[in-house]
Amino acid sequence: MSMWVFGYGSLLWNPGFEPVEAVTAHLAGYHRSFCMLSIHHRGTVEKPGLVLALDEADASCTGVAFRVAEPQEDEVLAELRERELISSAYIEKRLPLTLDDGRSVEALAYVINRDHEQYCQYDLETQAQLIARSVGGRGPNPEYLFNTAAHLGKMGIEDPDMDWLVERVRALG
Repeated sequence: MSMWVFGYGSLLWNPGFEPVEAVTAHLAGYHRSFCMLSIHHRGTVEKPGLVLALDEADASCTGVAFRVAEPQEDEVLAELRERELISSAYIEKRLPLTLDDGRSVEALAYVINRDHEQYCQYDLETQAQLIARSVGGRGPNPEYLFNTAAHLGKMGIEDPDMDWLVERVRALG
């Protein structure tokens, strides 16, 4: 059985490995949301940024399913855990995806832990303010937003909130 990884945020443009296959995929029961304070990668404890997480909802999320080369599965899993589980804000789950070509696969996905102190729900203006001013170990928070929005656009995925955030963060910059 192949190892698949679901990308919905930075994994879309920086999976950290060379996938054998990349297919547009849909995950039911979750939506992409700027609901996680970033205190390592795109912000600090003193000035947290915001990153995307999968949040349970009566919705669906479109992203990319990446198939990992079998000989690299252990290495990729270790690298993803080091990257994504830097704090306990994400929960690693295996979730069912429907691929655009009709296949169904189970994929590794990182879902927000709503009980964690990094979980948040802010209005769009507050999100923009946090993103505009934050920098972490992997770079500026606006870069994360812009790269993710650009990749969603290339995939034809419309996200009016993300489009608004891009324009507002640019105006704040």
